Amino acid sequence: MDSTASIARAFTEHGAIMAATILNSARAVAVSVYVVRAFVKEPVMEAFADNHYVLAIKLRRDKVLSFDEYPFSLPVVRHLETLELHPAVTFLVGENASGKSTLLEAVAVAWGFNPEGGTRNFRFGTRASHSVLHEYLRLVRSARRPRDGFFLRAESLFNVATEIERLDEDPGAGPPIITFYGNRSLHEQSHGESFLAVMIHRFGGHGFYVLDEPEAALSPSRQLAMISRIHQLVRTRSQFVIATHSPILMAYPDSWIYQIGSGGLERVSLQETEHYIVAKHFLNDPQKQLSRLLE
Repeated sequence: MDSTASIARAFTEHGAIMAATILNSARAVAVSVYVVRAFVKEPVMEAFADNHYVLAIKLRRDKVLSFDEYPFSLPVVRHLETLELHPAVTFLVGENASGKSTLLEAVAVAWGFNPEGGTRNFRFGTRASHSVLHEYLRLVRSARRPRDGFFLRAESLFNVATEIERLDEDPGAGPPIITFYGNRSLHEQSHGESFLAVMIHRFGGHGFYVLDEPEAALSPSRQLAMISRIHQLVRTRSQFVIATHSPILMAYPDSWIYQIGSGGLERVSLQETEHYIVAKHFLNDPQKQLSRLLE
C-alpha cells in the first residue's frame, strides 16, 4: 500500500491515525496533502461564506506613535492594514520571531480571551508578557455571535490546566470545570493528549477558536486527527485562526494561508509556503540534504 490512492482509501476507511502509520515514505508531505483533501470532500467555503464571526483584522495605524518600536517594528505589524479572514480557517505562517504568535495573541486578547489561553471567562495570569498590540487592533465583526470560543496556545496550556484545578478546589463554585474537558485532569495526560482533549471535549462548535502552534505536541498522526476535528467544528459553523509551522495542518482545504515575509503578510498556496518546500525537499532526498548541512 504505497500509492497515494491507497493511502487516501486507508484514511477514509480507518481514520487519521491509521493513515498516518503508512506516511513513512519520502513523499510524506505531498501524500499528507492528498490524504487530507481526499478526506475533507465537502466544500465548506460556499456553504458557510456568510458565517464569519470576524470578517477582518484592522490595524489602527493612526494611533501608532512609532513603527520603530516593538511590536510595531515587526514586519507582520509594520505593513499591516487590513487582514481579511476566511469564514472557516485562516492560517498564519512564518519563521520563528516573525511575529505570527504576537499578532495571534493580540487578536485573541482583542476578542476578550485571557492572554495565557482558555475561554473569555478565564482571568488568571502567571506573568504579564503579552504586548500592547491588541489595543491597536480593530476586529471587524459580523452580525453573527458565536456560542463558544477558546484561545489554545502551546506554551501556556499547562497554566490553563493548573487554573482549572485551582478553581475546582472550591466545592461551592458550581459543577467541576474539568467535566467540560473530558473529566480527566489535563496534567494527567501527555501534552499531545491534553491538546486533543481540549479540542474534542471543550470545543463545542458554533465558536471562534484561536490556536497558537497547536501541532507543537502532536505527532503526524495526531495532526491528521486534529484536522478531522477542525473539519467537524467547521461544519458546525465554527471559525478558526491558527498560527502553525505544520504543512499537514496547512493542507486543510477551504482555508487561506498568510505567509509572513519582509514585506508583511502575503496570501499564498500551501505549495508556496517555505514550510512545505523545505519539508518536501528534505523528505525527497534526506541524505542529499544532510550531506549539504553536515559537510
